[in-house]
Amino acid sequence: MSDRHTIANGYLSATVCSNGAELCSLQDATGQEMLWQAGPEWPRHAPVLFPIVGELRDQTLRVDGQDYRMGRHGFARDRRFAWGARTASSCRLVLHDDPQTRAIFPYGFRFSLDYALADDALEVTYTVVNTGSVVLPCSAGAHPAFRWPLADGADKSDHVIEFEIEEPEPIRRLDSSGLLLPNPVATPVIGNRLALDPDLFDADAIVMERPRSQSLRYAAPGAPTIEVSWEGFRDLGIWSKPGADFLCIEPWYGTASPADFHGEFRDKPGLMLIPPGDRRVLTYRIRFC
Repeated sequence: MSDRHTIANGYLSATVCSNGAELCSLQDATGQEMLWQAGPEWPRHAPVLFPIVGELRDQTLRVDGQDYRMGRHGFARDRRFAWGARTASSCRLVLHDDPQTRAIFPYGFRFSLDYALADDALEVTYTVVNTGSVVLPCSAGAHPAFRWPLADGADKSDHVIEFEIEEPEPIRRLDSSGLLLPNPVATPVIGNRLALDPDLFDADAIVMERPRSQSLRYAAPGAPTIEVSWEGFRDLGIWSKPGADFLCIEPWYGTASPADFHGEFRDKPGLMLIPPGDRRVLTYRIRFC
């Protein structure tokens, strides 16, 4: 079975890879590509984050006193998912726990992603099911990288993010090892508007814990506008790698570990805690306006 599947509906087309269940292309009706095409500065498009978001202290996950090695953003982005369903306008990919995952994350789970086109929007649904006998602590997140600038010849500093409503709360930043610094800092969002500039990301990602908004628009004069909305996700990351022509808009449930956190993984702030047999459903949408 092919490791890629393309869905289309006359408004949009999207291509998904079975490796990491990653969205690797998103084009409008004219064929204009809106996703970063995995250049040498960062070799990904829109990785799927599970069972953690961000970094753990010393890349170590502790369960009942035993330490497990877990790299940044977890293992899902580097695992091959099975195809659960494929149609002309939708697809489903599924990852189950197995001996390899249990060697680094000792929990039972079923993690599925559904991609579906509805008119001018792509809807992506994450479903995490606890198939084990104990509470499943985990995080999940999206990491789509959009073109920046959105149009050839546009200046990066002409781009803005406009949130659904005003976002006055302080943001969080990361230390040099990717852990969440303890003290919030003043937000660069003025009202509901974040003026984009590459210098914003010299200190790595902008981390917004529990933003008030559940949607935003990423726009520039003379370029397509991209609307991102979400349900179930609790946090938001905004990131670009210095020198690269992409902007990541990342709905998350969970963040990197706080720099001063040393406890058991299940006590890490911000996790989903899913009882045996239960599930969590998280959804985000990308729409061209």
